[in-house]
Amino acid sequence: MGSYLVKRFLLMVLTLVGISIIIFVLLRLMPGNIADIMFDSAGFVDPAEKAQIEKELGLDLPIPVQYYHWIKGMLVWDLGYSYVSEMPAVDELGPRIPITAKLAALALGFSVLFGLPLGVICAVKQDTALDYTLRVVSLSGLSLPSFWLALLILMFFVTFLNDIPIYLDPPENLWDELVLYSIPAAAVGFRSSALIMRLTRSSMLEVMRQDYIRTARSKGASENSINYHHALKNAVLPVTTIIGIEAAFLIGGLIITETVFNIPGVAHFLVEAILMRDYPIVQSLVMLIALVTVLINFGVDLLYAVLDPRIKYAD
Repeated sequence: MGSYLVKRFLLMVLTLVGISIIIFVLLRLMPGNIADIMFDSAGFVDPAEKAQIEKELGLDLPIPVQYYHWIKGMLVWDLGYSYVSEMPAVDELGPRIPITAKLAALALGFSVLFGLPLGVICAVKQDTALDYTLRVVSLSGLSLPSFWLALLILMFFVTFLNDIPIYLDPPENLWDELVLYSIPAAAVGFRSSALIMRLTRSSMLEVMRQDYIRTARSKGASENSINYHHALKNAVLPVTTIIGIEAAFLIGGLIITETVFNIPGVAHFLVEAILMRDYPIVQSLVMLIALVTVLINFGVDLLYAVLDPRIKYAD
């Protein structure tokens, strides 16, 4: 187990280093930088002033040197300064991270809360009217983009309720916060719940055809015991994998949703930073998303051994 943890840790570090190099180089290969945008918006270009701004921001240095300074700063939690607001990147991201974290947690909770039980019901009630209905709903969830669903929700609220559920002011209490985030969380989590439901159904049906299920049924075990103790316990392993993947995917899916609902989270901020070529903000956010993703994958791998004692990570 110890050697496995060391190997996984080294792999995580290698992955993060590779991602940092890719995002750093790609940002600087994009045409234009913050100095170009500033002078284009002003309608004139003074080469001397532009060169001075690039020198102050360190954009005139070779890319390897810029990368070295960035990594050196990250190791001491110095993410640099935003080119737009001139504030430390840590101060810019600090208030926005909890907002996106709460929204992502609600979306994931929505996905698991609806997807897992409905998938079990579809498997138990295979080829019934309820099964067909839920499968049609799941197909609509997989085929309907989250941003389009978000727009439909806004249109529904405006047309029928004469209200628009977007972020205007910070919520005053926990209940207001839950109500405010639940609608966009449901919009972005609908697709994930449909995917979890279909995978749960397929996994349950496969397990329910195993010999030990027939043996348990022949011994007189109740259907509830067979379905929820024997079958679900062994069918949940692949579902756990997809839940981990969707947890990481939800962060990317929140970019459009936060924009539609005007939620001041890190995903919405990332779009603005990309448009303004705000390198410190974009690099920090991408690395944050990458870190969360590799940690979730690592946690899922460790959870396998808890869910299935047959899985052992040898030293």
